[in-house]
Amino acid sequence: MSAEYLNTISENASRLGMRLQESFSEHTRELAITRGSSLYLEPDDKEKNVRKQLDSSSDREKLDAMKRLIALISKGRNVSEYFAQVVKNVASQNLELRKLVYIYLLRYAEHEPDLALLSINTFQKDLSDSNPLIRAMALRVLSGIKVPMIGSIVVLAIKKCAADMSPYVRKAAALAIPKCYDLDTSHLPALIGIISSLLRDRSPLSIGSVAVAFETVCPTRLDMLHQQYRRLCRVLVDVDEWGQINLLNLLLRYVRTMLPRPMEEEIDPDVKFLLTSAEPLFQSRNPAVVFAVTRVLYYAGPPSHHSRIVQPLLRLQHISKEVERVVLAYILAVSRTTPSLFSHFYPHFLLRTDDLRQVKQDKIKVLLLLANHDTHQAILREFIDYADDPDDEVVSDAVRAIGKCAHSMPDCTPQCLTALITMIKNHRDSVVSSAVLVLKYLVQAQLSSSSSSSFVAVAAAPQQSPLSIISSLARRIDDIRHAHARACVIWLVGQYSASSEVSTGPAGIVEWAPDLLRKSAKGFAAEPSLVKLQIITLAAKLLVLCPTDQTLSLIGGYVFSLAKYDLNYDVRDRARMMISLLSGIGLSEAVVPKDLKQDDRGSVVLRREQVRVVLFEGKFGVVDTQNDSDLNVALGSLGMITHKPMHGDSLLPDWLERGVESSLRDTEDDMPAPPPPTNFSSAPLPQKARSLASPVVLTPSGGSPSGGSKLQLTDLDKFYEEEDQDESDGDEGEEQEETSTTESSEDDSEDSDSEDRQGH
Repeated sequence: MSAEYLNTISENASRLGMRLQESFSEHTRELAITRGSSLYLEPDDKEKNVRKQLDSSSDREKLDAMKRLIALISKGRNVSEYFAQVVKNVASQNLELRKLVYIYLLRYAEHEPDLALLSINTFQKDLSDSNPLIRAMALRVLSGIKVPMIGSIVVLAIKKCAADMSPYVRKAAALAIPKCYDLDTSHLPALIGIISSLLRDRSPLSIGSVAVAFETVCPTRLDMLHQQYRRLCRVLVDVDEWGQINLLNLLLRYVRTMLPRPMEEEIDPDVKFLLTSAEPLFQSRNPAVVFAVTRVLYYAGPPSHHSRIVQPLLRLQHISKEVERVVLAYILAVSRTTPSLFSHFYPHFLLRTDDLRQVKQDKIKVLLLLANHDTHQAILREFIDYADDPDDEVVSDAVRAIGKCAHSMPDCTPQCLTALITMIKNHRDSVVSSAVLVLKYLVQAQLSSSSSSSFVAVAAAPQQSPLSIISSLARRIDDIRHAHARACVIWLVGQYSASSEVSTGPAGIVEWAPDLLRKSAKGFAAEPSLVKLQIITLAAKLLVLCPTDQTLSLIGGYVFSLAKYDLNYDVRDRARMMISLLSGIGLSEAVVPKDLKQDDRGSVVLRREQVRVVLFEGKFGVVDTQNDSDLNVALGSLGMITHKPMHGDSLLPDWLERGVESSLRDTEDDMPAPPPPTNFSSAPLPQKARSLASPVVLTPSGGSPSGGSKLQLTDLDKFYEEEDQDESDGDEGEEQEETSTTESSEDDSEDSDSEDRQGH
C-alpha cells in the first residue's frame, strides 16, 4: 500500500509540473519573455518578414512585428522604412498593439509628416477614446507632426484635452502647448487662454507641466498668476518631483517681480508663505528639487533664512560624484558672499584621492573662502599637503591658494613663505614653477607697496625677506624649467637689482644679478620667446644701472646681437627698441652701433635717468592672472558648472520697490473660516440665529422644547425616566389632537359645500 501511495503521489506531481509549464508558456507567449532575446538578435534577413507580419490579419503577428521594431529602435536602428505599414494599424482594436504603434509614431512622425497626415482622422477620433492613455498618446502624436497647416487642428485638440476629466490627459495637453507654439506662433492668443484655464487645475499631476508651458509660451505674463499664487504654493508638496522644480522656478520669478524685497524685521506674508511651503521639499530624494529649493530660499528669503540651506546641501554631497560637483558649485557661489555659513563645516571639503580633478579644484576654492582666523592654520596645512598631488593642475591650484592665504591673512605669512621656499627644491617641475609664480606675486605685491617694511617685520627669518627670496630664486634658475616661471624670476631680478647697500657686485647692482645675466646669455638661443624677452629687458636694466662696467657691456652686446636676428619678430623688435633707448647713455659700440650715436639723425635721445624711468616704471603693477571668472553666476545656471557663459542661462529679475497690491492675490479659498459656536452673551439674537445657535439639550420626545415647566435634562437616564412618565400624557394629547383635527376637517368640508351651492 505504501508503494502504491508513493507512485500515486509521484504521478500527480509530474502532472502538476507539466500543467504549470504549459500554463507558464501560454501566459508568456504574448509578452515574448521566453524569446525576448530574439527581438534584439534577429539577423537582417529575417527583417524582411516584418512587412508581411504588419500586413497580416492576425493581431499576434502584428504585435510580434511591432515588438521587433521597438526593440530595434531601442538599439538605435533606423526603421522608418516601415512607417506606411505601421500607420495602417493605428486604428487596431488591440489595445497593446495600438500602444506600440503610438510609440513608433512618436519616434518618426516628425520625419514622415506627410504619411502621418493620412491618419490624422484616427488621431482625432482617439481623442474621444475611453482609455485616457490612448487619448494622451493621440494628442502627443498629433502635436508631434511638424506641419504648420494642421496648427488649428492641434489647438482644438489641446483645448479639448485641457478640459478632459483625466489629469494625465490634461498633463499631456500642457506638454503639447510648447510644441504647437514652436510650430506656429500665430496661435499665441489661443494658447494663452488654454494656459490660463490649466492654471486653475486642481490636480497636482498636471500643474508642473503647466509651469513648463507657461515658461515657454508666455514667460512675461506673470499677472496671470495673481489669483493662483497661493494655491500653487499650497499644492507644491503634492506635485511630482520634476514638476516641483519648474513650479519653484516660476514662483521664484513671480516673487522677485511682484512682491517687495524681504527685510529682517518685515517679510511680506506671501513671500513667507512661499518659503514655508518650499522648505519641506528639502527632504526630497531628488537632488534637483533640493537645488531648486535652495535657489528659492537664497534669492527670495532674508539673510536669516540662508542658514537653512547648509545641511541639505551637505547631505547631497555624498550621493554621487556627479551630484557632488554640482553641490560644490552651489556652495562655492554661496561662500563668495557669505562664507560664514559653511566655515564650521570645512572638514566636509577636504580632498580625497578618488575625487575628480574638477571636484578637487572646487574644494580648494571653497577651503580658501572658508579660511578665517580660527581655521586658517588647519586649512593651510591641507594646502601644503595637496602640493604632492599627482595631478599638476591640482598642485598649481593648491600652491596658488597658499599665496592667497599669505596675502589675505598676514599672520600666516611666515608659514606660507617657508613652505613655498621649500617647494623650490622639489624635484617636480610643476611644484617648482607654481611656487615661483606665487613667490613672484607675493614679493611684487609687498615691495611695490609702501608697507614693505611690514612684510619684512612679519617674516621673522632673515631668509624670508623679499630680496633674500629673489636671491634664492636667481641662484636656482637652472632648476626652474617652466618658461613662465623662468621669465618671472628674470623679471624680478631685473626689477629689483638696484642695490642701496654696499655689495660685492658692480656699483649700484646686487651681486647675483650679473651672474643671472651671464647664465641666461649662455643659453639664449635655446630659450623660449617669453624668456628671451625678459633676458633682453634684464640686460637693458643692468646697463642703465651701471653703464661703465665693461663686462656687463660685453654680455649685453652679445644678447642684443643674438636677439636682432632671432626668428621671433617680438624678440627682434624688443632688441631694436632697447638699443634705441640706450643710445644716449654713453655705452660702447659693442652695445650701441656707431650709426645710432650720431646726433644729426633727427630723433630724440633720452638721458640715463629718463631711460631708467621708462624701464623700471613704465609698465609695473601687481596682476593676479588666476582670478576666478565666475563671480557673477547665478545659482542654478549652467555657467556655474562650466565657468563660461552658456546659452539659455537667465538672470533673476530685481526686486520691486513696493510690489503690487496684495488684494490681487485674494481668492475665496483665502477667506477665513467661520469661528466655531461659543457661549452666547445676554444680548438678544434674531429668531433664526437663536434657532441655529441654541445649545443641544436632551428633551423628552413628548414634551414641548419651549415649555417653561420642563427641565433641561443632561443625563441620559433621567431623560428616559422622564420619557416613560410622559407616555400616558402624550397618548391623551394625541387623542385630543386627532379629535380636533377631525372636527376641523368636517367644518372645512361643510364650508366648501356651501360655497359650491352659492356658485351654482
